[in-house]
Amino acid sequence: MFERDWREKEESLSQLIKKYPDVSPFVVIKTDVQRRGVVYTENALRKVDPERHITKIRSDYYDKEDLTPVSLLMRDGTTIFNEGVLVDTTREPYTVDVVDDKIMLVDEGRVIEEVFYWEKPDYYDKLTSGGVPMWQVVSARPQRLTIHPNQFCDFWKKPGQGCKFCVMAATYKAGDKPSLLSVSDITETIGEALREPGRNVCIFLTGGTLRGGAKFLDEEVDLYERILGEISKYFDGKKFPSQLISTAFSGEQLRRLYDNTGLATYTADIEVLNKDLFEWICPGKASEIGYEGWKERLYQAVDIFGPGNVNTGIVGGVEMAAPNGFKTEDEALSSSLAEAEDLASHGISVVSCVWRVLRGSVFFRQTVPSLEYYVRLSFGLDRIRRKYGISVDMDNYRRCGNHPDTDLARI
Repeated sequence: MFERDWREKEESLSQLIKKYPDVSPFVVIKTDVQRRGVVYTENALRKVDPERHITKIRSDYYDKEDLTPVSLLMRDGTTIFNEGVLVDTTREPYTVDVVDDKIMLVDEGRVIEEVFYWEKPDYYDKLTSGGVPMWQVVSARPQRLTIHPNQFCDFWKKPGQGCKFCVMAATYKAGDKPSLLSVSDITETIGEALREPGRNVCIFLTGGTLRGGAKFLDEEVDLYERILGEISKYFDGKKFPSQLISTAFSGEQLRRLYDNTGLATYTADIEVLNKDLFEWICPGKASEIGYEGWKERLYQAVDIFGPGNVNTGIVGGVEMAAPNGFKTEDEALSSSLAEAEDLASHGISVVSCVWRVLRGSVFFRQTVPSLEYYVRLSFGLDRIRRKYGISVDMDNYRRCGNHPDTDLARI
């Protein structure tokens, strides 16, 4: 299953930590674990306490309720996203084991770093008044509440139009769950979650595209406007710490959300920083909005929400997907960072997630780039933000934790 000589082809974790002293070792470790995934030993699983730790998650990408941990945390608060799945078909995963009664990341028998399981919030095992488990309505990260109100995507309704790295359709079809959550269940769950003092710093919403409505995407805008309007009552109708990741809305639609709700920050993920690759990897987005159209809508978002309150996400590494992606890491990195700098010059921050070739995606069994590629990408994106004075507090390690490059803003 795994390539026998992949370690000989790449510089090791310890070599890269020494090679890039300006990049936190915790960020390098996080990146590699997200790239390769983890497996748990029996001893590590015995450390899981379902009464204390988060083991269940339901979202647009994941649907699990076994007894494996949802994700991991390191000593400095760095989050390692794992969701209990193997993500690489070419490299061995890390092992989570118990050493000297501590939960440790281990690779080839060598202890790498101590890790901790995410702790469960108070609301997680409660039910809404309609009898729905609250963990199915709002999922939790260490300091964030996450709402996935639409757990399907209209682009997948037309063959060949879904994003090729995405597993939303596969997750939805494999599970027994509604595509749209009840707004009343969401509002009730958020209210209950906010009763736990000191736990949360942000409320986050995202989901699949809804194409319908009087104008293209009005259906999606209407849904978020209803939810955000209801949640706003907990904050006296004022702006509250919140982020929306959605399809790229028009300026008129964005103005509705900004004026009528407490939404504070906005994200529309462009996924890959290259027009030709965008059209190949994200054909639905390309046909309806287009690469330049997506960028233009981001520019309009900055005019409405303000600099530092708008960003766009990329699936770091997907620009090297075969057969149409870049052939060398240097070429891919140079192109991506140049386009990220162009966006930064318009006040838009680019944040990167580690490409994970999950089962159910069109790109399953592709090979992700080297660890050094991701270190260089994270370092480059961080330096671009510093050059243009763009704050990334809206999507930092506390409000998200999924982006190695935004973790570097702490340094």
